[in-house]
Amino acid sequence: MAINKLLLKSHIMRNDGTQEMLAKKMGISLSCLNAKINETGNREFRQSEISFIRDRYDLSEQEVVEIFFGAKVSKEDTEAVSIA
Repeated sequence: MAINKLLLKSHIMRNDGTQEMLAKKMGISLSCLNAKINETGNREFRQSEISFIRDRYDLSEQEVVEIFFGAKVSKEDTEAVSIA
């Protein structure tokens, strides 16, 4: 799963103000939420957590896909497309 961290964090800031507030509402620790956002320690968002965030932030299906299921694109890939 490739998380669009910037897009997710923008929704968090707009709706909850802090990642800590979202973690509390989700019933998980801040360190657990951060691990999921940063995709560290093999931590991933569960389907129920994605649904919770979708409902809490009133996200469209397109926004859910953009945040949680986008393709990872490296800087090199982006530059190659720009040059071509």
